[in-house]
Amino acid sequence: MTMLALALAVPALAPTPASPSPNSPAEVRTGDAFYCGARKLGTWFYCDRPKAQPSQSAPAVPAQSATEQLDGITAELRELKARAILDPSPDNVTAYIRFQRAQLDRASLFGDVWQRAVWQTPELDYTLERPVGTVAKQQWLDARKSERDHALDQLGTRYGLFYFFAQSCGACRVMSPIVKAVADSHHITVRAISTDGGPSETFPRYTVETDQRAAMGLTTKVTPAVVLFDSVTRQPVPVGYGIIAADELMNRIFLLTQRKAGSDY
Repeated sequence: MTMLALALAVPALAPTPASPSPNSPAEVRTGDAFYCGARKLGTWFYCDRPKAQPSQSAPAVPAQSATEQLDGITAELRELKARAILDPSPDNVTAYIRFQRAQLDRASLFGDVWQRAVWQTPELDYTLERPVGTVAKQQWLDARKSERDHALDQLGTRYGLFYFFAQSCGACRVMSPIVKAVADSHHITVRAISTDGGPSETFPRYTVETDQRAAMGLTTKVTPAVVLFDSVTRQPVPVGYGIIAADELMNRIFLLTQRKAGSDY
């Protein structure tokens, strides 16, 4: 009886429960085996293992694109300039000059690398098509003049010239001999039309205008006016108005009849 009473009075001597199996809920608990395991007093004895919190790493800052960087430089330059103008203190003006100089250096480097790249890459070198050097440019001009003159010599088989003038027009007295010289040198037929009915010393066989310009779809009444007429397409090709030098007049006729827009550039 005595031994039985002692056993009931001293619960601490009770056998220790077996360790929980790996899959047992007890594996998620820590602390004293009696309180946290057998007695399940985790709420009071902080036996529950805290759940792992996800890592709160700082978000990666995306790298700026080249366009964004350039926009930032432009914005900073404008800000420094505005600050220097509104408050022209030595510090503000110096800061603006320094930043501007840095960007000029950057632009100079870009221009230098650009030029070197063009020198070493023929397909990018525009001066091979339209030279700018003195010797090369003269050679190009001579070749173009020869090509132009040959084309204009053949032009009369398809094109004719309408020349609108007025007796009272001072510019017409200067332009009339130019038109005649160009037309005669390249065998192009000229039809001179007097817009005010007055004669021309250069073109004695003129015609008085009877709405020829309107019939060709030309709305301007400016004189002198030189207009090519294409006998194949039956379309007028305005060449120019006012006084035009002979060489310029031939160049315009050549480009308008022999070159598509943009082909020289």
